[in-house]
Amino acid sequence: MFSIGDYVVYGMSGVCKVEDIGTMNLSGIDGDKLYYTLLPLYTKGSRVFTPVDNQKVVMRQILSKQEVCDLIDDFMNVQTIDEEQDKNRELAYKEALRSCDCREWIRIMNTAVKRREERLAQGKKMAANDERYLKQAQDYLYGEFAASLQIEKKEVEDYIEHRLSMKEMASAC
Repeated sequence: MFSIGDYVVYGMSGVCKVEDIGTMNLSGIDGDKLYYTLLPLYTKGSRVFTPVDNQKVVMRQILSKQEVCDLIDDFMNVQTIDEEQDKNRELAYKEALRSCDCREWIRIMNTAVKRREERLAQGKKMAANDERYLKQAQDYLYGEFAASLQIEKKEVEDYIEHRLSMKEMASAC
C-alpha cells in the first residue's frame, strides 16, 4: 500500500502524487472500500480515484534516483522492437506503453529513432506511427525521470544526454 505524499505511476495517467487515502462518500459505492486520490503531476486540475486493491491498472512506485541513473547508463543496451510489419509494431508499441515499464518505453524510443534514421537514409520522412509512439514514450519516461530526479520535465533530455556523454568519455580513457 502506498502512503500519502508518495509518487506513483498510475497506468496511462503517468506520474501521480498520492493526495489522500480514504473511503468515498458517493451513492452506489461501497462505503467501507478504501480509495487513493491521485493528482497527476502533468495534468493540472485533474484527480484520479482508484480503489486501493485495484488489480486492473498498473500502479507502482516511481523509480529512485539511483534506478534512473542506472537505467540511463544502460539506455543504449535496451533492445529495439523487432517487428517489421507496421500493424504488428504498432501493437507492440501499445503493449509496451501500457506496461508502465521504463525499459519498455526506452525500447519504443530506441526502435522509433532507429527507424527514423533508416528512413532518413532512404530519403523518407519518419513514419507517423513511429513519431506518435516516440513522443508518448518520451512523455511518460521523461515525466517519471523528472519526478525521480527532482528536475523539470523539459530538462530530462539534456540530463540524459549529459550523463551518456560523461559515460562515453569515461570509457574512452
